[in-house]
Amino acid sequence: MILPAIAAGVGVAVVAVSANPFIVRAQDAAPEAAQSAPQPAAEPPPPDPAAELAAKRDKTRAELEILSKTISLSSDKVSALQQSIADLDKSTQSVRQALIESAARRKALDKQILASEKKLADLGVKEDGIRRSLHERRGLLAEVLAALQRMGRNPPPALLVTPDDALASVRSAILLGAVVPGIRKETDKLAADLASLAALQTASAAEKAGLTATMTDGIEEERRMDLLLAENDKLSRSNAAELEAEKKRSEELAGKATNLEGLVASVESEIASVRDAAAAARQAEENRKLMTDEQRAQAKALADSGVPDKNRIAPAYRFGELKAKLEVPVAGDILRQFGDADGTGHEAMGMTVATNPETVVTAPADGLVVFAGAFRSYGQMIILDTGDGYHLVLSGMETINTRQGKFVFAGEPLAVMGAKRVASATALALETDRPTLYIEFRKDGKPVDSRPWWTAKDTGKARNDS
Repeated sequence: MILPAIAAGVGVAVVAVSANPFIVRAQDAAPEAAQSAPQPAAEPPPPDPAAELAAKRDKTRAELEILSKTISLSSDKVSALQQSIADLDKSTQSVRQALIESAARRKALDKQILASEKKLADLGVKEDGIRRSLHERRGLLAEVLAALQRMGRNPPPALLVTPDDALASVRSAILLGAVVPGIRKETDKLAADLASLAALQTASAAEKAGLTATMTDGIEEERRMDLLLAENDKLSRSNAAELEAEKKRSEELAGKATNLEGLVASVESEIASVRDAAAAARQAEENRKLMTDEQRAQAKALADSGVPDKNRIAPAYRFGELKAKLEVPVAGDILRQFGDADGTGHEAMGMTVATNPETVVTAPADGLVVFAGAFRSYGQMIILDTGDGYHLVLSGMETINTRQGKFVFAGEPLAVMGAKRVASATALALETDRPTLYIEFRKDGKPVDSRPWWTAKDTGKARNDS
């Protein structure tokens, strides 16, 4: 009978709530006021982690694009790059090897940037989660502080006085005994959350600093590659009028062809540079078949060492022997695999990879460029004849840095992606504005799944795989 009177005399009550049993609320003495108190609003549904992470990645990527535009090379760095190219042995082999090495460094930097982008997005999602948790507990903390402030206006008196004062002290002790443990628990949680938030902010700052340095290195490598491409173009340039005539002829053939098989057949038979290079490659392949077992073993060992004949005009390997050895031409995220729905009610005939703007595209394997240009709904496209009856199709690029009739080595830069996704039939129903590269492998004119050819680190499920 005494406890209700004590609680009423203090003027506050401890309200037991399943989730927060220590919440202290100021209780109005009038029952009518308590009945008219507004009901708490329904809690919003919890955010979808995948959607939240995707949104954060989009925001992070936009911030990085702005950052990349503010980075520039110093005049000393540009001069040093130009001098390094000037000091390079100006042979076709050395320039080509320098290009392959530059492309490898640039792809490695692109992968680092993508990894940092993902890490920053993940850190950002965790920061948002802590901030959201703190915000949701603002009401709880305010109620606790309000109750304590009300108690502070009438502090408990000393016990060794009148009986009335002793009763007031008991009342306060009962209230504090119920509230203080809960407040301490909430305070410890708050301190832990604030410490986690500070650690996440420190990690984000360190990651951004490292990313800025990586992006600067990437811009430097991009400039080096531009200089090397210009030098390579000088070395490989033949009669300009002849090249222009071939380009116009290939455009005419592309306009008439109705499919890839028809395009390849017409180009290989009617474009002189492609026809001659293909004939030379076939002859080189025939010569290799005439080698002794010992000579073939030596050639294979040389190819395995990573330094095969720099003057070769045929692939160092039969394409069928390269399974699990090829690298994806770009650093990026696989959005769609061979056999997935392509957005038109059909199955995709190739793989689609989302990249960052201006990502370099390299040759997956040695091959002859049989076509380089625009073709129907594919957009800008490169077709490589890699021998063994295989053709590799790459499309979605913005700038092509090779030409038809040229034999390219694995890892050699072929093109550069644009700033946004290029509209094409191979990029339908993709929920992204990022540049996308379409890759299709064809054997004897029929599309085949490219997954068996990629190295273990490049294989994996597409983002929309189950």
